[in-house]
Amino acid sequence: MTDDPQDFPGGRRPVPPRASARKYRFSIVWLVPVVALAIALYLGWKGFEGRGPEITLTFDTGDGLTAGQTQVKNKSVTLGTVQNVRLTPDMRHVEVRVRMSANAAPMLTDHARFWVVRPRLNGASVTGLETLLSGAYIAMDPGEPGGTSTTDFTGLESPPGLRSDEPGSTYTLITGSLGSIGPGAPVFFRDVDVGEVLGYTMPPGGVGPILIQLFIRSPYDSYLRTDTRFWNVSGVQVGFGAGGLKVKLQSIQALFSGGVAFGLSPQRIGQSAPGAPRDSVFRLYGSQEEADNAGYRERLSLATYLTNSVSGLAVGAQVTMFGIQVGTVTGVKLDLDQKAGTARVRVGMEIQPERILAAGEIHRGAGPELVRALVDNGLRASVDTASFLTGEAMIDLNFVRNAPPATVAVEGTALVIPSKAGGMSGVMDSLSTVADKIAALPLTQVGDNLNSLLAHSDARINSPELRQAIVALRDSLRSVQGLTSDARSGMHPLLQRLPQMSAQLDGALKNANLLLASYGGDTDFHRDLQQMLVQLDETARSVRFLTDFLNRHPSALITGR
Repeated sequence: MTDDPQDFPGGRRPVPPRASARKYRFSIVWLVPVVALAIALYLGWKGFEGRGPEITLTFDTGDGLTAGQTQVKNKSVTLGTVQNVRLTPDMRHVEVRVRMSANAAPMLTDHARFWVVRPRLNGASVTGLETLLSGAYIAMDPGEPGGTSTTDFTGLESPPGLRSDEPGSTYTLITGSLGSIGPGAPVFFRDVDVGEVLGYTMPPGGVGPILIQLFIRSPYDSYLRTDTRFWNVSGVQVGFGAGGLKVKLQSIQALFSGGVAFGLSPQRIGQSAPGAPRDSVFRLYGSQEEADNAGYRERLSLATYLTNSVSGLAVGAQVTMFGIQVGTVTGVKLDLDQKAGTARVRVGMEIQPERILAAGEIHRGAGPELVRALVDNGLRASVDTASFLTGEAMIDLNFVRNAPPATVAVEGTALVIPSKAGGMSGVMDSLSTVADKIAALPLTQVGDNLNSLLAHSDARINSPELRQAIVALRDSLRSVQGLTSDARSGMHPLLQRLPQMSAQLDGALKNANLLLASYGGDTDFHRDLQQMLVQLDETARSVRFLTDFLNRHPSALITGR
């Protein structure tokens, strides 16, 4: 292309046509990006408005936590999402960064608690099964109102037993041994599950009682009084009593995770005791029987010394009188006397006067005088067998007949009462005494005397004098037999006439009765005749008796009656 005019036809440069300007028209296509931009701005503003603070949770493990998926929930409402999961610089813990929602910001205080909900097996209970399909999530408990705002939290490794929105009260138990009680163990009242154990605290240095924290739900917490007794119901309780074998199981859950039960003191049922305030401290007893025994307030300390075996006797064993429990054993110790070289067992006891019917009539301070009076009447302490199957022993207070006089000594606050051997040991001691007496008998001398007597007896039996005496006795018996035969033959005619004489007397008596009937009236003849008839009647009766007796015993005429 050139600007030389010769290059154009006619030597002239053509004039270009004038361009006309067209007006710009709005296209509806531009609405799409505008609407998209408005929507993006709105969503961004809403996201920024609903965006809450970012918090950091520290856990021991990140099992089940996934960035962008794991959510933070409270009562199944989503409050945040996990943004990042990483290890701490020391490689000991896991830091979880969570973006919380704006409506959760007021709840992020130092009272809030977080834990991971995953499937757990605790004793007899299984929790978190819903996470098998949905996956683990972080649960949040905002805690009590108030507190200081914070963004750093230390997560719990197990779910807390007490939620901030659950009504109830917390209490503390003290015990010497924990047994099988652990967090989550149930608390029972009359076999109803009313709470659970939150945890326990070991004493500093391992010296002292263990503190157990428990929670009792409302309205059951109002049942607690200042005299309420708690006891351990963990596992299975097996015992032998008067009714045979007894097996007691509180619940399947208590069998695996342990359990605690409480109840009112049996001595104060029907009486109004003050209610126990929140965070009160109670003692945990080993069994219900021990808790019931603790309800007796009055105590009388006794002691006794035994010189026989106390196998099976332990602290807590029963002290009985006439088969009724009146106290418990508080101590069993061996007492050695180095100077005398002897040994004995000291048994300490506590008697509860409230168990006795006349306890209301026994004034405080009158116990020693009562014990002395009982000892004067033969009261003695002995070891007896409580169960032959288990070998358990107990102390039996009984009265001994013709007991030797004894005194009651005093050791500190305890009264020392006399004792005697009892149970199998007493039986063995008695057998040993009998055996000693038998062994003391001169059995050898008795045997020698018997042998000598038998030897002399044989010599006397074979002597001529004894033979002559036997021959003379035989002749005498023959003479007596002949005399009896002669007497029988001589008396035979008389015996035959006795019945005839008796018949004649009867006839005379009848005639006399007829004569008496003909002479009636109150005359001397009548009285004399009546007296004669009585004498005749007695004579006839005597003759009949004589006849019968001679018929049975004819030899009586010679030998007498």
